[in-house]
Amino acid sequence: MENNCSASPKPKTAKEFFRSRNFWKPFTAIVIGGVAGFLYYHFVGCTSGTCAITSNPYMSIIMGGFMGYFVVNSPCASGKC
Repeated sequence: MENNCSASPKPKTAKEFFRSRNFWKPFTAIVIGGVAGFLYYHFVGCTSGTCAITSNPYMSIIMGGFMGYFVVNSPCASGKC
């Protein structure tokens, strides 16, 4: 079985880490997911207060961030499916 993965070396310093793709790709996905979660709360959200996620803007932002992170870091995103 042939392995076609090419692993790039991990950054050695904090400065290199914050400039690398290993930091910016998930960070950007979390921010975009959080914004999407807030927009979902604002335009679709639950007004009665009985919905656990959409009745609270903070929970909508957190769940949107999680969804953004998991979409970007899923095994299928890197073509491993």
